[in-house]
Amino acid sequence: MEGMTLEEFLAGHPFAAAVFQRTCSIVAAFGPFTVRVSRSQIAFRRSRGFAYLWLPGRYLAKPDAEVVLSIALDRQVDSARFKEVVNPAPGHWMHHLEIHDLADLDDEVAAWLREAAETAN
Repeated sequence: MEGMTLEEFLAGHPFAAAVFQRTCSIVAAFGPFTVRVSRSQIAFRRSRGFAYLWLPGRYLAKPDAEVVLSIALDRQVDSARFKEVVNPAPGHWMHHLEIHDLADLDDEVAAWLREAAETAN
């Protein structure tokens, strides 16, 4: 399946574009990373993906949020902030955080992103 450009992925979604920019600003403080865009998500990567932005409206009729940030950690974080936490493989936990406002990307989320980025080396 053919991929998308970042601009195509974010077209018509100004809030998602702002979330992407804010997430990039946070992650850039932790060192180098790359961005890979597919039809389904934007992946923030080092040697592997550690965070993913996706648009639930592409899959759900009535999503609760326009943007979800999924953070890959090697442990389960117990926080009511996460919409869902899944364990797709041993030692691999995906934490799904609905983003309703740029203020949701706060210091706590930055700490989770740092942990995810450091374990993705």
